[in-house]
Amino acid sequence: MIEAKIKSTVRDVADFPKPGIIFKDITPILKDAQLCSEITAALALQLKDVQIDVVAGIESRGFLFGILLAQALKVPFVPIRKAGKLPFKTIQQHYTLEYDSAVLELHEDALLAGQKVLIHDDLLATGGTVVAASKLIAKLGAEVSGCSFIIALDFLNGRSRLAEYTPETFALASY
Repeated sequence: MIEAKIKSTVRDVADFPKPGIIFKDITPILKDAQLCSEITAALALQLKDVQIDVVAGIESRGFLFGILLAQALKVPFVPIRKAGKLPFKTIQQHYTLEYDSAVLELHEDALLAGQKVLIHDDLLATGGTVVAASKLIAKLGAEVSGCSFIIALDFLNGRSRLAEYTPETFALASY
């Protein structure tokens, strides 16, 4: 089962990025090419009934499987990045994290009005980053058709925050 493989591979890092946080590190997954292929296939399978025109990956770990998922689904990929990282004209969205605040940006020409966008990130915690990404997508007239994650920290109730933006939230492993 993919969830068991993910959980046995993910590394817990205590007190990162600040004391009291137990960070779920997916980088050990990246050393296993077969597991990466299985994760990509499992994500694509979960999304088979969701209309997706574009996959938007959130910096930076959302890029890793977001681009692979876009290729598997045969749709374009667009990056959602931290402020100052995109080279062209952008729109911005400020938000707060579990342990900080930040700004996300999206190229102003990244999406077309009416496009159905899947947001992908490695992990769903409280949902703040994905809410910010959803607001960026809406600013361009596109629609969030779903959100996918490798891991969801269900005890932080992030899924409930995303319900306003999409009824479709998927994760391969839940804690």
